[in-house]
Amino acid sequence: MVAQGQFRVLKVPLGFIKALEWFFAIFAFSTCGSYSGMLRMAVECKNRTESDLSIKVEFEYPFRLHQVYFDAPTCKGENKERFFLVGDYSSSAEFFVTIGVFAFLYSTAALSIYVFFFEKYKENNKGPLIDLGVTGVFAFMWLVSSAAWAKGLSDVKTATDPDKVITLISACDEEGNRCREVHDPVMSGLNTSVAFGFINLILWVGNLWFVFKETGIIAPFMRAPPPQEKPAAPDAYSQQGAYEQDPYASNQGGYQPDYNQQGYNQV
Repeated sequence: MVAQGQFRVLKVPLGFIKALEWFFAIFAFSTCGSYSGMLRMAVECKNRTESDLSIKVEFEYPFRLHQVYFDAPTCKGENKERFFLVGDYSSSAEFFVTIGVFAFLYSTAALSIYVFFFEKYKENNKGPLIDLGVTGVFAFMWLVSSAAWAKGLSDVKTATDPDKVITLISACDEEGNRCREVHDPVMSGLNTSVAFGFINLILWVGNLWFVFKETGIIAPFMRAPPPQEKPAAPDAYSQQGAYEQDPYASNQGGYQPDYNQQGYNQV
């Protein structure tokens, strides 16, 4: 019974949404932080013996692409030339992952407090007020980091497009040589990370209302109006006396005998 009482908070919106935040934060930072991709190109030289039909370029989080290099044939003998990709998108990627990790840690701590120390959490409204402030900060951070990473991902896709990378190879500009892409990098995992980022934004913004309700700030404005007193029922006897008057009372007031008439004056 005690265990059921402790975990009952997970069935109300305050605890349930916090559990969803914990869950989606894991997916957000893991799908981005664990990514590694690869693209493949082919350079066919005029002299086929100098060709390389499988040039592999591998890259991964945190996407410091300017440090990623590959070797391609010069089509001038057996010599090869080294080329580097363009761009450094580590700032937006690392910022996104950092927010995800801290959101996961805070959600873990908040769930532990909800389950084991919920009465202490509501004491003097200090817990809900702190929770409200931190939840607001994370909602804003999810907005900024998700938008920044969405832009960064767009730049990563452009920088790792095989058609664009081929333009870096000098041998591809010479007549008689042919360069083509063999394999595009798979970006579905990174697309999912951006989606999880905006899902976290929705969850944290939505949870602001339920945390705000726990602060009790809105309680005075939600009190029901006091019940109005009903007028007392009229007394049955008083009504009967008011509406059923003696019919002879009015007649007595209208007729008074005249004792000074002539018949009465005689002795």
